[in-house]
Amino acid sequence: MPSSSLRELFTPHFGKLTDPRINRSKRHELLNLVILAVCATLGGADGWVDIARFARAKLTFFRQFLDLPNGIPSHDTFGRVFARLDPGALLRCTQSWLAGFRAAVDRELVAIDGKTLRGSFDSAAAQQPLHLVSAWASQAQKSNEITAIPALLELLDLKGCIVTIDAMGCQKDIAAAIRARQADYVLAIKDNQRILHQFVQETFGGDGRAPAVRCYKTVERSHGRQETREYVVAAAPAELVRKNQWKDVASIGMVLRTREVNGKLSEEVVCYLSSLPPKVKTFARAVRSHWGIENRLHWSLDVTFAEDQSRVRKDHAPANLGMLRRLTLSLLQQDTSVNDNLRGKRLSAGWDESVLLKILAAFCDK
Repeated sequence: MPSSSLRELFTPHFGKLTDPRINRSKRHELLNLVILAVCATLGGADGWVDIARFARAKLTFFRQFLDLPNGIPSHDTFGRVFARLDPGALLRCTQSWLAGFRAAVDRELVAIDGKTLRGSFDSAAAQQPLHLVSAWASQAQKSNEITAIPALLELLDLKGCIVTIDAMGCQKDIAAAIRARQADYVLAIKDNQRILHQFVQETFGGDGRAPAVRCYKTVERSHGRQETREYVVAAAPAELVRKNQWKDVASIGMVLRTREVNGKLSEEVVCYLSSLPPKVKTFARAVRSHWGIENRLHWSLDVTFAEDQSRVRKDHAPANLGMLRRLTLSLLQQDTSVNDNLRGKRLSAGWDESVLLKILAAFCDK
């Protein structure tokens, strides 16, 4: 009989996942498909063909833990099953696994942002590229982000957190939903909230409507680049609070980011609305951490997991494969058992089965 240790890591979270197949067509257990897919993605596989190759190469290893009476599923089987699997159900299982892990900070920062999977575009089938909305703990179409964010908020334990969202998510209903989850928000404001954007700009424009302005400045130099960030925050003006349109709004902020690369200057100004009190260093930490989602999540998915090159397109397959990548990226980011970068950890997990087990077990034991 196989040892149950690897299976026991997954069963509490993925064991009740509903199988989309009819019983007579099943040759491979759904939980085994999930386990093989997660392990293969962790070990360097970037698609269904690679996942099947990885699993076949490790058949002897996997048979120590899993009953595989029909061997390893083909890449077509992985593709068909994950194309039909409900992404919402898989997301809930993934969230269940990740829920036990929270960064050991006073107030966790949760950045919510969207990313388009460019390779999921299929002109022949008139299929638009999939747009995934991700929640990233820091330390479809673009417009769908507005409806996806409230659904994502419902899945997260946000009590005591600070939620940062880019301008697409600067919506009154989203602010209210965050407060209902007992969290604070820091929302970027751009032209999608034209009147509010203009109001905040004018408030910081020197007309006296923003008393007790607090300022903070940082300068970073690296590889011939200098980046200066000037943060300004103030209590929300009485006029804004009085309208009672933005739930518990307490402060407004602005960031001027100046970059100098090889003598060329560029500037960006972004305004913010927040339920946090006007403490400039807390505001600065939240904004700076949100920018980390682009560097730590999007960049890692494209460079380490080759997400933009993925040609997976069928039905729910792009969304589900995207979730597998994000789950394994979370495992690798939080892992401290292997002293290496993300690419090195994936290579080590693929080459050395003990490393693969160590990463999985260390995460689940937290």
